[in-house]
Amino acid sequence: MKGLRVQIQQLSRLDWHYVGLAAVLLLGTVLRFWQLDAKPLWLDEVITAIFSLGHSQADLPLGVAFSVSQLKQIFTLNSGVSCAQIAQTVSTESVHPPLFFCLLYRWISWLNPNSENWIWALRSLSASMGVGAIASVYWLNRVAFSASAGLMAAAVMAVSPFAVYLSQEARQYTLPMLLILLALTGLVQMQQDLHPVRRLRPAVWLGWVAINSLGLYIHYFFALVLVAQIMALGGWMLWQRSSLRRWAAVGMAIAGIILSYLPWLTILLGHFSRPETTWLSSQEANWESRIAPIYQTIAGWVVMVITLPVEDQPEQIVIPSAALMLIFVVWLVWQVRRGFKRAWSQVEIRPSLLLLAGFTLSVLVQFFAIVYILNKDITVVPRYNFVYYPGVCALLGVALVHLPFRIGLPVLLVGILSSALVVNDLAFHKAYYPSRIARDMYVEPETPLVLATSYTSIQEIALGLSFGLELSEYFPDRPNESLGFALIDRTDGFDQAWSQLSRVAPDFPLPFNLWVIAAPGMRTNDYPLRLQMTHVGDGDRPSKISCTVDPEEFGRIGFPYQFYRCR
Repeated sequence: MKGLRVQIQQLSRLDWHYVGLAAVLLLGTVLRFWQLDAKPLWLDEVITAIFSLGHSQADLPLGVAFSVSQLKQIFTLNSGVSCAQIAQTVSTESVHPPLFFCLLYRWISWLNPNSENWIWALRSLSASMGVGAIASVYWLNRVAFSASAGLMAAAVMAVSPFAVYLSQEARQYTLPMLLILLALTGLVQMQQDLHPVRRLRPAVWLGWVAINSLGLYIHYFFALVLVAQIMALGGWMLWQRSSLRRWAAVGMAIAGIILSYLPWLTILLGHFSRPETTWLSSQEANWESRIAPIYQTIAGWVVMVITLPVEDQPEQIVIPSAALMLIFVVWLVWQVRRGFKRAWSQVEIRPSLLLLAGFTLSVLVQFFAIVYILNKDITVVPRYNFVYYPGVCALLGVALVHLPFRIGLPVLLVGILSSALVVNDLAFHKAYYPSRIARDMYVEPETPLVLATSYTSIQEIALGLSFGLELSEYFPDRPNESLGFALIDRTDGFDQAWSQLSRVAPDFPLPFNLWVIAAPGMRTNDYPLRLQMTHVGDGDRPSKISCTVDPEEFGRIGFPYQFYRCR
């Protein structure tokens, strides 16, 4: 009878455990899909849309004026495109591996969105992979530590503002994050197999090879993940003085991953020399630039657990928000330190603790090697921390589960609040603000408007299209001839740009207004006082019209934009 009661109690605890896991997954899903399409697309997401909808730069209307209907056509699915065609486009027009874009193309084709919900469809794959990452970190910690540690890690990731932010980006961050967690789960099982009395499980080792191979075709930073796994496992094997046979098994697995990547290797080497990769290079070698990566890295750790409004806010909001973030983080570090001490006292989970800590530390070492040896400050971009965030989340989970519940509860509540701020665009702001620029351009709405943006690369083309998409939201009920766009090449300088702009032939009725977005650093005085444009309207022959600058209507949010009246 006593044994039966024990079994019933165990089953009851098991049931409540899975109820808790379901609640965590539901909470994570709600936070990731909440207002998924509310924020405007930004530069990188527009590039994702172009490639993942089956288009290329050749499909874009460059050097001509085009209407709202043509703008929407750019963001319509081009059916019948193969993954090989997408890979060819990505290899020549981008600096990323192709697999994410192929998967997203298939995902969007399956959803078959209309013109109203295509942005939701574009971002929904990342959000879904974000939910998958919650389940994966649960499985990782369950295999490495315990079921309760898995549940705590899943709860931490579900409410993490950083994880929610990545999940609402139409970019390849949550998919590789999911694969990193699966790879780490395989790595822990491989570590268990390397025990002298254990036998190797072929399915585990082959699965680890396959996951890492896929990751390399999704994001180049997965190479850092692979190296960190090798360093962590190799360090543990050296400490354990593993046999030559075990080393040979690891070597064969690594060789399999390398062989699988040979078809893309030449393209990878070509991408490294592309101008798109130079923007992270440090320009000044002073003391401030040398220590900036350190505090930027620490700031990246902070926003993994708490994010309050500190960007573009008045001082009366920034100062108390920053103070609260600092106090919370100091308290959390103190508590996590206590949790790690208690976890370390459990001898049976020490190997997994060492392995995951070694992985996280190895990625950080590589980050700082890139910063200080290759002179590319990747710490300035918080989203790149997705590479080692899975390790941080797993370690946080095992530390918090060894503390009283009253310690973990504030962490979860603060995470929910922070995630709500992210969802409502009060944190993790982008470098450019399409919605603010569109609001500034909404002058004289009764007059037809043309927006002209200059470009030297597909990144700047995407930036101009992001402005155009947001501006079109301010004219939802206007006919197509009321709002036009033009993408003007300035590769050979602004003389070329002004000359090309003069040949743009909008067929809008006169008069119309013109906004010109140029290059960073330009001021009102750098714009011509008058622009001559070719006008075609009402079936007449082309005629020259003059557009006069309005010095009072000048704005700058990242890029400068100047207003002209064409009469």
